[in-house]
Amino acid sequence: MAVKKVGVLTGGGDAPGLNAVIRAVVVRLAKEGISTTGYLEGWKGVLEQKTQELRPDDVAGIVGEGGTIIGSSRTNPFKNAERDVPRILDSLKALKLDALVAIGGDDTLGVADKLYKAHKVNVVGVPKTIDNDLNATDFCFGFDTAVQRATEAVDSLVTTARSHRRVMVVEVMGRHAGWIAAYAGMASGADWTLVPEKETDIDAMCEALKRSRAKGKLYGMVVVSEGAKLAGGEVLQTKEKDAFGHVRLGGIGEELAKIIEKKTGLETRHVVLGHLQRGGSPTAWDRVLATRYGLAAAELVLKGDWGKMVALKGSQIVAVPLSAAVGAPRTLDMEFFKLVETFF
Repeated sequence: MAVKKVGVLTGGGDAPGLNAVIRAVVVRLAKEGISTTGYLEGWKGVLEQKTQELRPDDVAGIVGEGGTIIGSSRTNPFKNAERDVPRILDSLKALKLDALVAIGGDDTLGVADKLYKAHKVNVVGVPKTIDNDLNATDFCFGFDTAVQRATEAVDSLVTTARSHRRVMVVEVMGRHAGWIAAYAGMASGADWTLVPEKETDIDAMCEALKRSRAKGKLYGMVVVSEGAKLAGGEVLQTKEKDAFGHVRLGGIGEELAKIIEKKTGLETRHVVLGHLQRGGSPTAWDRVLATRYGLAAAELVLKGDWGKMVALKGSQIVAVPLSAAVGAPRTLDMEFFKLVETFF
């Protein structure tokens, strides 16, 4: 089948590097005379047929911009499949699209995988999550930027922590996996790091902070993933669920700060980095990785190799089945976390 027109969408939370992927897809396909149409706001745009034509001139200069020029959403067409899946298929047909490039995480690519398997939609996936918790790839773009943001934040907070003789608890993103916390904790020299994959001995942590103070260190730094668990389990910001059934986490930093102050007697404050980790310009590493992903996705389109996702394996970009990427999250490598624990 000769491909003449391709759609592209970005779904889920934004990540630094999305625009670099879009640019690479558009430019590579244009060299083969293939036009690209952007669906606005992810699967929501497909349902509502909200689009924007994307030409090479439209994407020039966006490689270093954060966010996504075509918008995003957490819309799930399979939440009401009987009503919405036919609308998705009708939308693709109405625009006479020969293929669709879906850029997103587990939820977005899960929808793409279902459309490919059940409805023979020609889809190609690109992995995106700053949490780095997507299976079948070593790293996702956006992760490096998030770690850089978190590390810079901890570095900056050291001065105020030292000035006031405080312990600072820094809450970072990481619903199911502690990749950001572990990398940022190691890079910033944090005294302790808490991740979802391993139960923390709170008493041991507090004793370590007190010993450090007794030896003359005037401050303490603790990094914690939003999905790390205290005695009562996950700390929820709200019990309401999004379209994919996820509750909103948040607040563990505040709870942990209270516990530390009570157990140690050391004045303790918390900072929630939140969306600062995913905002702004991507690092050079993320720009390059995202560009490589976009070019590889375009090559899969040209080959007609559907139902695949581009992935990083070592230093090479390869194609893997979408089904290998979705489902259970990819958790932190605990051998790496043992290295982090060396400095506790």
